[in-house]
Amino acid sequence: MPGSDTRVVELRVHGIMGTTAESLVGAVAAVDVAGDGVGRIVRPADRLRRPGPGPMLHASARSVPRTVEGYLWSGMTSGGVGKSTWALMFPFVLANMAHWMLPPVPHDNRAAAALGLVGRSLLRLAALLLTVLFVTQVAVVSLDLLAAQCLAPGSPCLSSVVPDWLRELRGFRAIAGLLPATLVVLVLGRVSSVAWRVNAPPLPSPVPGNRPRRMPGANLVADPDTPTLRALHTVAGLAVLALLPAGGPFAASPVVTTQWLVALSIVVLAALGVLLLDDPTGASPHRAGRWLRIALGKVTRRVLLIISLLLVLSTAVTQDPLPTRLTGTDITIEGTAAALVVVCVLFGLVLIPAAWIARREFWAEQPRELRPWAGGWMSPIVLVIAALLGGGFGAGIAIAVRKLLGSGDLELPGGYEPVTLLWGVSAAFALAIGLLLGSITGVHRWRNDRRGAQPPESGLLHADSPPAEQATATRAWRNGRFQRNHLHHVLIACGTALAAGAAVSIWMRLRDFGPPEWMGPFAAVGVFSLGFLAVALMRAVYQAIRRPDLARTLGILADLACFWPRESHPFVPPCYALKVIPELTARAATHLADRNTRVVITGHSHGSLIAIVTVARLMETLPPQDRERVGLITAGSPLQWAYPRAFPSVVPHRSLAELHGELDGRWRALCRGTDPLGGAVTTWRRQVYDSKMIGMGFRPDGSSGPLSPAKVGESGALVLGSDHWLPDPQLQAVPGLRWSPGVRRHSDYYADPEWDEAVAIAAGLA
Repeated sequence: MPGSDTRVVELRVHGIMGTTAESLVGAVAAVDVAGDGVGRIVRPADRLRRPGPGPMLHASARSVPRTVEGYLWSGMTSGGVGKSTWALMFPFVLANMAHWMLPPVPHDNRAAAALGLVGRSLLRLAALLLTVLFVTQVAVVSLDLLAAQCLAPGSPCLSSVVPDWLRELRGFRAIAGLLPATLVVLVLGRVSSVAWRVNAPPLPSPVPGNRPRRMPGANLVADPDTPTLRALHTVAGLAVLALLPAGGPFAASPVVTTQWLVALSIVVLAALGVLLLDDPTGASPHRAGRWLRIALGKVTRRVLLIISLLLVLSTAVTQDPLPTRLTGTDITIEGTAAALVVVCVLFGLVLIPAAWIARREFWAEQPRELRPWAGGWMSPIVLVIAALLGGGFGAGIAIAVRKLLGSGDLELPGGYEPVTLLWGVSAAFALAIGLLLGSITGVHRWRNDRRGAQPPESGLLHADSPPAEQATATRAWRNGRFQRNHLHHVLIACGTALAAGAAVSIWMRLRDFGPPEWMGPFAAVGVFSLGFLAVALMRAVYQAIRRPDLARTLGILADLACFWPRESHPFVPPCYALKVIPELTARAATHLADRNTRVVITGHSHGSLIAIVTVARLMETLPPQDRERVGLITAGSPLQWAYPRAFPSVVPHRSLAELHGELDGRWRALCRGTDPLGGAVTTWRRQVYDSKMIGMGFRPDGSSGPLSPAKVGESGALVLGSDHWLPDPQLQAVPGLRWSPGVRRHSDYYADPEWDEAVAIAAGLA
């Protein structure tokens, strides 16, 4: 039982798009009390910038002292030139995120384990091919368009900027073409070696008996193979630069032929390396992967890097003077693209039985609204989007650069024609799918408006509200529910449209004939789409650099994607979860060292994912008497409709039920049906029966099943199981709390009158 010395520490974690320190702790001023400046722990402050406590917490007919702290992590994903340019790595980030979307592998199922191993290997190979394709496209711009064609002696391109004597200078054109591409590869390797320093002691070992099954986020760990993957991607990117000028194995010069063969051998070696590397469990002594890691140690990686750099340097020497047209460009681009397509198809085929086995083992008995997106087959869709975005962005940059150079004589690789057709056809498919989905949506909404259909929760929450406010709430609930229910359909539609366009362009390329006249408009639309894509992305990066306030727009992508550790693709920004979660866990453990302190970790939006993984780590490492003083609050959380369905192996539904049981009622979820990003967390299949809301959900013992009818709280919220459904718009102003008129959707959860009630329950005080 809580004593007279009991106090509560409320440790808040914000979501995407960041926030200010003042908004996070709900004060007019805030001050840092811990952290290293990158991850900041803040508290409310007085006029002298001294940290102060939060408002008293009213629970069980008495007031309990409360300290409000917040953890700010947005500085790891936005701000500055470097972080703004991370948007250019978005295809790589998607390929890396596809690994975390793989279906889970059942225990002691050899077929599933073999399929999982093959799927992960193919995904790493696809990521390597995506790197090679990116470097090739950079070289097309710098080496082919600019150095070989534009700077050729006698060319009118940039004649007023680069004189003829400089164009004829020995080594100038080769260096001008190879140096930028080489620097890009080295910069990517440098970015991928950056990691956030954890400002916390290592987590203690799990207490025996604390973890009978897997908890949420148990596999969110750094991969020891990342340095090896980074080295293989780097040497493959450097080696491909030697393939472009050489033109093939039958060059006139034996030296050039030797260079081409060595470069191709390095690329093949890198492909074999990423294909054979296993997950972190393969590093154990009894696994065959141990010998591969020994063979690809630091010495081997450095030797390969030196050989690759020398190969690029020798290419600059032997290819002097640089020819006016690089004959190796077409075969390199088309060969890489063809290999990437084949690997993507194989990856998709392998995942069909893998997803079927996972479905039978993990979610066959679950309601449809809780099952993973696309039946656990979402990873191939994301990989296809990453591959086609990567190829399209490179082609778009080349088209934009040729336009900027203002010379119609510059020739693009022949493989770019199918790419322009691909994007043109994809745009047409996307328009058709969009019109179809829009028509279905419009008819559905019209029927609901005509029938006066109202979400069951909204009808109970606003039963006594004026008719105009009821209509506003109903519309907001419908819109929020529609966005939550159909976001993954948009992703699937995008992947389908891009895949359909790719199929058309590949078929025409294999038939070896150009597009007919009637497809001319599609190619024109593709050229426009690619150019617009490249210019829009570069402009967004430029604006984010000039105006840091706009950097948050790009930061949304980084917030969502850079949460995941480097696994299949090393050329991605550093993972902030590997820093935030240990530091939050250590901060909570520090407070819990005081036996009179209870810690409630709260997560808003994407921060709820960080919060549940942190609480899961605490449940593993704390002794039983300390675990009873830990609580959890999620607000505006996508922990039901998004994360378990998109990442079923990271936060599976079963692990959430287990964590709910471990907390024994101290997990509270604040929900609004009007919130397009956050909905129900612990309940589902809600309905109104006899003027009461009932449904299924998590029980305090960790099981799932029917729940007792919802109760109406003092603030007007409906409490069903652990979900607190908040009325939106708010029913009435509450003295002592900030009033937020109108529909609040995803904001102002801390100001809701139900917040303190949830904190008291999570702290075990009510």
